[in-house]
Amino acid sequence: MPNIREIRERIESIKQILKITNAMYLISSSKLKKARKALDDTTPYFDKLQETLSDILVHTPETRQRYFNKRAEIPEEKRKKGYIVITADKGLCGSYNHNVLKQTEVELKKAFDNNCYMYILGQVGRLYFQHRNNDIDHSSIDSEFLYTTQNPTLFRARDIAELILDKFVKKELDEVYLIYTAMDSKGEFEPKTVQILPFKRIHFGLDKDGKMKKLPKAEFVPSSKEVMDYLIPNYVKGLIYGAMVEAFCCEQQARMTAMDAATSSARDMIKDLSLVYNRARQAAITQEITEVVSGAEGVSGG
Repeated sequence: MPNIREIRERIESIKQILKITNAMYLISSSKLKKARKALDDTTPYFDKLQETLSDILVHTPETRQRYFNKRAEIPEEKRKKGYIVITADKGLCGSYNHNVLKQTEVELKKAFDNNCYMYILGQVGRLYFQHRNNDIDHSSIDSEFLYTTQNPTLFRARDIAELILDKFVKKELDEVYLIYTAMDSKGEFEPKTVQILPFKRIHFGLDKDGKMKKLPKAEFVPSSKEVMDYLIPNYVKGLIYGAMVEAFCCEQQARMTAMDAATSSARDMIKDLSLVYNRARQAAITQEITEVVSGAEGVSGG
């Protein structure tokens, strides 16, 4: 059994850890509320933007738009695919990063050699794929794509959207996917893969029965193509920003859960160590009393 001093030092050490985990829980809670408010403030704008794009598409069924070009002439094995992967900048958030990285590896294994390009947000994912095994070494990581996932902003989302759209227009990418952590209505979160480019008209023009709407044609000034060229980059920015905020919220929620569990474990350890400390202290006191009594009896007998 460790002595009283060692137990006391261990209890004090765990108390310090408890303070840190509790502080991290409170910080994550504050960041979560702030991020959710920012997303709620911008969601109506992007929802309306999506409705506008849908209206344009259902009124102009024959309009050709470069962001909807599927490039069907390119075979699957030669299609260049880009993956925007959103991870955290640090750990201590349970299985959050592990699940995203695992989902990314699954998607990469579906791609063909030398046709996969990665754009990683977050230091954890960047370091992982730079030092990973050679099992999926056919992907190319953009070394200049150095974005943090902390404090997601529309400005940062716009830069990412412009980069991806430019590469798609220049045919440096044929397909673009977004891999991030999404939260469902039950409050549970899991990794999700969403295709950003090329867009599909059917996603914007579905009615309740799952069929394309049939509406009369309409004219747009200066033209529907120019209107779409202006709106789609903003829409892509909204998609990326929404994914960044949702992933950030999931990260904070996961960190809150992990820190809450760590805090509970620390309290339980302190409780158990306190019992051990009291037993050791009681044993030491009993031993001292026994020694004093024995000494007194020895003096009396002498």
